[in-house]
Amino acid sequence: MALRGGTRFAVRFEDVFPAGCALVPESLGEVEDFDEKTGRRSPAKDKVTGQRVWQVRVMDLDPELGKRSRETTVKISADYQPVPPTGVPFEAVEFDGMTVTPYVANNGRMAYSLRATGLRVPAGVKQKAAA
Repeated sequence: MALRGGTRFAVRFEDVFPAGCALVPESLGEVEDFDEKTGRRSPAKDKVTGQRVWQVRVMDLDPELGKRSRETTVKISADYQPVPPTGVPFEAVEFDGMTVTPYVANNGRMAYSLRATGLRVPAGVKQKAAA
């Protein structure tokens, strides 16, 4: 069986980040597409949903990673820019509607892209009320 490029597989947040993850401060931003013909940038649109695409860097909190890189990017498809639940630096979050897209990178190695439909306060964590 052959897979077409861009095949997305649903995954559970707990399977991707078993120890959780934390947002890298001020890393949430809109993804832009670049048109080589016109030299213009425009907001990226998700090819499946048509929604705008945002990305955020997170730190994987899995202690088994040791000294390996803990930072990864998650793209979020949403009509409006997602808002971090508390705004606190390195706040713990969970992602809803996660998918993984495997692909072969330019260097010939396997790679993957993570996507989500939203972010929220982790289950079991009480959100502090704004003062």
